[in-house]
Amino acid sequence: QVQLVESGGGLVQAGGSLRLSCAAHGPTFRFYNIGWFRQAPMKEREFVAGRDWADGSTSYSDSVKGRYTISRDNANYTVYLQMNNLQLEDTALYYCAASRKSFTAPQTMGAMGIDSWGHGTQVTVSS
Repeated sequence: QVQLVESGGGLVQAGGSLRLSCAAHGPTFRFYNIGWFRQAPMKEREFVAGRDWADGSTSYSDSVKGRYTISRDNANYTVYLQMNNLQLEDTALYYCAASRKSFTAPQTMGAMGIDSWGHGTQVTVSS
Protein backbone atom coordinates (compact mmCIF):
# COMPACT_ATOMS: atom_id res chain seq x y z
CA GLN A 1 0.00 0.00 0.00
CA VAL A 2 0.97 3.61 -0.38
CA GLN A 3 0.77 6.23 2.36
CA LEU A 4 -0.53 9.68 1.46
CA VAL A 5 0.00 13.05 3.14
CA GLU A 6 -1.84 16.17 1.96
CA SER A 7 -0.70 19.76 2.40
CA GLY A 8 -1.33 23.19 0.99
CA GLY A 9 -4.76 23.94 2.37
CA GLY A 10 -5.61 27.25 3.96
CA LEU A 11 -7.84 30.30 3.97
CA VAL A 12 -8.32 32.15 0.70
CA GLN A 13 -10.68 34.80 -0.58
CA ALA A 14 -13.23 33.97 -3.25
CA GLY A 15 -11.62 34.19 -6.65
CA GLY A 16 -8.23 33.22 -5.29
CA SER A 17 -6.08 30.16 -5.86
CA LEU A 18 -4.46 27.38 -3.87
CA ARG A 19 -2.34 24.42 -4.79
CA LEU A 20 -2.74 21.24 -2.80
CA SER A 21 -0.04 18.59 -2.66
CA CYS A 22 -0.36 14.89 -2.00
CA ALA A 23 2.96 13.33 -1.07
CA ALA A 24 3.13 9.59 -1.40
CA HIS A 25 5.32 7.23 0.59
CA GLY A 26 5.84 3.77 -0.73
CA PRO A 27 7.84 2.16 -3.50
CA THR A 28 4.79 1.34 -5.60
CA PHE A 29 3.42 4.88 -5.78
CA ARG A 30 3.88 5.18 -9.51
CA PHE A 31 1.58 2.26 -10.12
CA TYR A 32 -1.35 3.87 -8.33
CA ASN A 33 -3.93 6.17 -9.77
CA ILE A 34 -4.43 9.21 -7.56
CA GLY A 35 -7.58 11.16 -6.99
CA TRP A 36 -8.87 14.02 -4.88
CA PHE A 37 -12.11 14.01 -2.94
CA ARG A 38 -13.63 16.61 -0.65
CA GLN A 39 -16.17 16.70 2.13
CA ALA A 40 -17.92 19.82 3.33
CA PRO A 41 -19.68 20.00 6.71
CA MET A 42 -23.01 18.19 6.69
CA LYS A 43 -22.40 16.94 3.17
CA GLU A 44 -21.31 13.66 1.68
CA ARG A 45 -17.81 13.13 0.38
CA GLU A 46 -17.58 13.88 -3.32
CA PHE A 47 -15.11 13.18 -6.08
CA VAL A 48 -13.14 16.18 -7.33
CA ALA A 49 -10.42 15.04 -9.73
CA GLY A 50 -8.36 12.01 -10.65
CA ARG A 51 -5.32 11.12 -12.70
CA ASP A 52 -4.33 7.67 -13.91
CA TRP A 53 -0.67 6.74 -13.93
CA ALA A 54 -0.57 4.57 -17.05
CA ASP A 55 -1.84 6.95 -19.71
CA GLY A 56 -2.22 10.20 -17.78
CA SER A 57 -5.99 10.23 -18.20
CA THR A 58 -7.67 12.84 -16.05
CA SER A 59 -11.21 13.24 -14.82
CA TYR A 60 -12.97 16.09 -13.05
CA SER A 61 -16.31 16.67 -11.43
CA ASP A 62 -18.54 19.12 -13.25
CA SER A 63 -18.34 21.53 -10.32
CA VAL A 64 -14.59 22.04 -10.70
CA LYS A 65 -14.01 21.43 -14.41
CA GLY A 66 -12.19 24.36 -15.94
CA ARG A 67 -11.03 25.67 -12.55
CA TYR A 68 -9.02 22.79 -11.09
CA THR A 69 -6.09 20.94 -12.61
CA ILE A 70 -4.59 17.70 -11.35
CA SER A 71 -0.98 16.92 -12.16
CA ARG A 72 1.55 14.36 -11.13
CA ASP A 73 5.29 14.36 -10.49
CA ASN A 74 6.40 10.75 -10.32
CA ALA A 75 10.02 11.70 -9.69
CA ASN A 76 9.00 13.44 -6.47
CA TYR A 77 6.16 11.06 -5.59
CA THR A 78 3.70 13.93 -5.50
CA VAL A 79 0.32 14.74 -7.00
CA TYR A 80 -0.90 18.32 -7.15
CA LEU A 81 -4.31 19.91 -7.33
CA GLN A 82 -4.20 23.46 -8.65
CA MET A 83 -7.40 25.24 -7.69
CA ASN A 84 -8.24 28.55 -9.35
CA ASN A 85 -11.18 30.91 -9.05
CA LEU A 86 -12.16 29.37 -5.74
CA GLN A 87 -15.75 29.83 -4.64
CA LEU A 88 -17.44 29.68 -1.25
CA GLU A 89 -18.86 26.26 -2.09
CA ASP A 90 -15.35 24.88 -2.54
CA THR A 91 -14.84 25.06 1.22
CA ALA A 92 -14.21 21.52 2.42
CA LEU A 93 -11.73 19.04 3.77
CA TYR A 94 -9.80 17.74 0.80
CA TYR A 95 -8.46 14.20 0.72
CA CYS A 96 -6.22 12.45 -1.74
CA ALA A 97 -6.77 8.79 -2.46
CA ALA A 98 -4.87 6.03 -4.21
CA SER A 99 -6.43 3.25 -6.21
CA ARG A 100 -5.39 0.60 -8.68
CA LYS A 101 -8.72 1.26 -10.41
CA SER A 102 -9.01 3.98 -13.00
CA PHE A 103 -10.39 7.30 -11.87
CA THR A 104 -12.23 7.54 -15.15
CA ALA A 105 -14.51 4.77 -13.87
CA PRO A 106 -17.71 5.82 -12.10
CA GLN A 107 -17.12 3.31 -9.34
CA THR A 108 -13.75 4.80 -8.44
CA MET A 109 -15.21 8.29 -8.56
CA GLY A 110 -17.73 6.93 -6.10
CA ALA A 111 -14.85 6.01 -3.77
CA MET A 112 -15.12 2.28 -4.40
CA GLY A 113 -11.86 0.38 -4.71
CA ILE A 114 -9.78 2.99 -2.89
CA ASP A 115 -6.64 1.42 -1.44
CA SER A 116 -5.36 4.35 0.63
CA TRP A 117 -6.61 7.67 1.94
CA GLY A 118 -4.76 10.66 3.28
CA HIS A 119 -5.89 12.49 6.42
CA GLY A 120 -7.03 15.58 4.57
CA THR A 121 -6.18 19.26 4.31
CA GLN A 122 -8.71 22.01 4.99
CA VAL A 123 -9.60 24.57 2.35
CA THR A 124 -11.69 27.53 3.45
CA VAL A 125 -12.90 30.14 1.00
CA SER A 126 -14.12 33.46 2.40
CA SER A 127 -16.18 36.19 0.77
